[in-house]
Amino acid sequence: MDAQTCLKKLEYVGVLAFATVDENGAPQIRNISAIHYETDGMYFFTAKGKAFCRELMTDGRVQVLGYTKYKEMIRLSAKAAPAPEAEQKKLIDTIFGEQPYLANVYPGGTRYLAGIVFEIKDAEIEYFNLGVSPIFREKYVIGNGRITFKGYAITDACIGCGKCAECCPQRCITPGDPYQIQQEHCLHCGNCYEACPMRAVEKRG
Repeated sequence: MDAQTCLKKLEYVGVLAFATVDENGAPQIRNISAIHYETDGMYFFTAKGKAFCRELMTDGRVQVLGYTKYKEMIRLSAKAAPAPEAEQKKLIDTIFGEQPYLANVYPGGTRYLAGIVFEIKDAEIEYFNLGVSPIFREKYVIGNGRITFKGYAITDACIGCGKCAECCPQRCITPGDPYQIQQEHCLHCGNCYEACPMRAVEKRG
């Protein structure tokens, strides 16, 4: 798996959930299908008058989530920005060409007056597959995206009692000094954190 394959899988999903935060700090989620994909990012269309556009212009942070029929979750965390003005018309035409239904929503030239295309070029992508055993997760970046660590890690306070491994549903904790969590198979369920008598398990992120 890699970032480009994740983008291709999102393209196959079609309709993605885009999450932002409004001016009152409340979470907002929209389903978006007016998306064009490149190997190094994605472009999406919305109307300038929508609250979604206002939130993107004000803050820019967005999370994009897709879920495949194979139980794969792909989450993209990024900061969206308006595509260059000189490319707006071409990108709008490209998106409308790939999504013909949009012509019924914004017929004729109304698409250019009402619409704006945002681009995502720098992002962290998290791939999480619940359809395999053990589960598999990994992170990738596009552009100047940055990987952030989440989950749990076992510190040197570990005494090797094995309580963490006993309660791990994915059996992804292996003996050692200290014990080790195989991060690519970790559910982030927190069982090891709760079970450790020495508080040797750290929650990160």
